[in-house]
Amino acid sequence: MPIQFRQHTLANQLTVIAEVNPDAHTAAIGFFVKAGARDETPEVMGVSHFLEHMMFKGTARRTAEDVNREFDELGANYNAYTSHEQTVYYAHVLPEFLPRATDLIGDMLRPALRTEDFDMEKNVILEEIGMYDDRPEWVLQDKLLEDYFRNEQGGDHPLGFRVLGTTDTIKALTADQMRAYFEHRYSPDNIVVAAAGRVNFEALVADVEQLCTDWPATGAVRDYAEPCPVEKADSVSDEKLSRHYLGMLCPAPSAQDDRRYAAKVLADVLGDHEGSRLYWSIIDPGLADEADFSFMPQDGTGAYLAYASCDPARAEQVETRLMEVLDAVVQAKDITEDEVMRTKNKLATQATLQGERPAGRMQALGVQWSYQGAYTPLDEELAKLMAVTVDDVHELLADFPFTPKTVLRLGPGVAV
Repeated sequence: MPIQFRQHTLANQLTVIAEVNPDAHTAAIGFFVKAGARDETPEVMGVSHFLEHMMFKGTARRTAEDVNREFDELGANYNAYTSHEQTVYYAHVLPEFLPRATDLIGDMLRPALRTEDFDMEKNVILEEIGMYDDRPEWVLQDKLLEDYFRNEQGGDHPLGFRVLGTTDTIKALTADQMRAYFEHRYSPDNIVVAAAGRVNFEALVADVEQLCTDWPATGAVRDYAEPCPVEKADSVSDEKLSRHYLGMLCPAPSAQDDRRYAAKVLADVLGDHEGSRLYWSIIDPGLADEADFSFMPQDGTGAYLAYASCDPARAEQVETRLMEVLDAVVQAKDITEDEVMRTKNKLATQATLQGERPAGRMQALGVQWSYQGAYTPLDEELAKLMAVTVDDVHELLADFPFTPKTVLRLGPGVAV
């Protein structure tokens, strides 16, 4: 039987979508909540990620031990994650366990949020922040996002907020602030339930309706204020480091922009970890141990991210080479047919491999619906990717010429 897409919206506006594949041997489900770092205020920075942790601390029906035990009983591949854009809870199970997985995750999304659990988990979050503060690449990324994402007045834009928050914001956060954030953002009209694989859609809708029909809709909306990046370069010195780290952000198409397909191709041509222009210019000659260029499509906006790490003695040479690669492709518009074709084939293979697993399709469906509010089958997505031409890439470069650039350097020595 062919794969079928199904959709249903509950009376409280919670949306259930599924790609039903009767030939699949497993099923996957995810609850996608449009609640991430960009939906916070400076005072509660980190609350989305902290709240993700609290979902596993028990409900009115389950203790924290029950939650972990039941996932194990199902043999589930399960987890959750928080980004700037969303918080996602998911499980990949045998089809006969999908109703129990749905009940478990749905119940988790109405957590007890006990103050004693909050106080205890706060220490875990602070430990996690400390762990990431010891990783230079994460220090670079957090500071780079803060530098790049500015509002019209030159102040902080929420896309520059730290997903984990800061030590100060987490220490100051109260359980009542978290409860208020939860009650507003975890609204059914702000949640998509996505499933894929061998799914009985009617039964899934009935299960979700029983779980979620009483959830009150709050009309939660996202602030889509445009970021206003500026041309900027900054350097941070840390004598404890033995490597030099370089990051750069500049504007790119949004997740809703059809030019995103060309942007994926361009980013891979320039900065894939193997066979890209940056690879041959910087990695293969042994100038840097890492160098890449990636496309970050976001809700209503987007960015390109360049990154490199190297011996501090080669910092200036690596930065010069990286910028030369970017500037040359803008000025010469010399992307070739061969580069585009090789990249399209590679990206199509990656997307197809992901789509062969229900968990991969579930993730793709949930993200797609969150951004587009519509369904595009995998074969249509691949067709749009494969339709990208060299001219499309060159037109993209005219529209997004890698400016303004926000550059950040982190290393032990004198600034480049």
